[in-house]
Amino acid sequence: MNFIKRFEVRPGRKFHLRDCDPGETGNVTKASAQPLLAKNIQRLAELQYQLYAENKRALLIILQAMDAGGKDGTIRHVFSGLNPQGCRVTSFKAPSADELAHDFLWRIHRAVPAKGEIGVFNRSHYEDVLIVRVHNLVPKSVWSKRYEQINRFERHLADNHVVILKFFLHISKDEQKERLEARLRDPRKNWKFEPRDLEERKLWDDYRRAYEAALIRCSTDHAPWFIIPANKKWFRDLAISAIIVDTLEKLDMQFPKPKYDLAKLKVV
Repeated sequence: MNFIKRFEVRPGRKFHLRDCDPGETGNVTKASAQPLLAKNIQRLAELQYQLYAENKRALLIILQAMDAGGKDGTIRHVFSGLNPQGCRVTSFKAPSADELAHDFLWRIHRAVPAKGEIGVFNRSHYEDVLIVRVHNLVPKSVWSKRYEQINRFERHLADNHVVILKFFLHISKDEQKERLEARLRDPRKNWKFEPRDLEERKLWDDYRRAYEAALIRCSTDHAPWFIIPANKKWFRDLAISAIIVDTLEKLDMQFPKPKYDLAKLKVV
């Protein structure tokens, strides 16, 4: 399966998330996915090393999802083989007083990975056209302008050699219910449950519409969105890892040439 072609939101394409199957696995089985995922994780580690050595560009991964959508699980599994020295995960919570005193992209820009590094955003600047929109935290006249502001920001990053991949982990409402109930049943997951999750769940349709607008208006050639079927965690991990590996391989990264004439050097 060509995961990029299958799941990329092409610029200008209009759609409804209810028409996208969150349980899709194509012709892939769980048994066949496991060795493919292991291969992708190993390859991603090799490509990270090359990205670091070349030191010409950065990779920014953005993960967004409904509550219990699997962002944490994706980070644990897909990026498990990376060298922590060259990979940083940033989780964006409710903005602090200091962050609110700046424009909404200020805290985001500070977390963008440097050249040679991989950055993973658990939530992102898209919260400012998602939760902000759903809960009317700012007027529509404010958040409606942010789509284009985001596009210009991501264009700026791309022009400065930041490769951007954005993944929406698409789960069904029934799947979310099962995952939230699991947090109540399992003592090891109780800490993850918040009563607020139940209130947010009531706004499912509002969030769906907000996500549709963000995906349609902010998927570009230089910063594409991918709608990843995420009901099956193993398929989610396989699809995301395959897209990242394919994207990095197409960069045709090169190891830098040595600064010295190694033929004249000898280790004694």
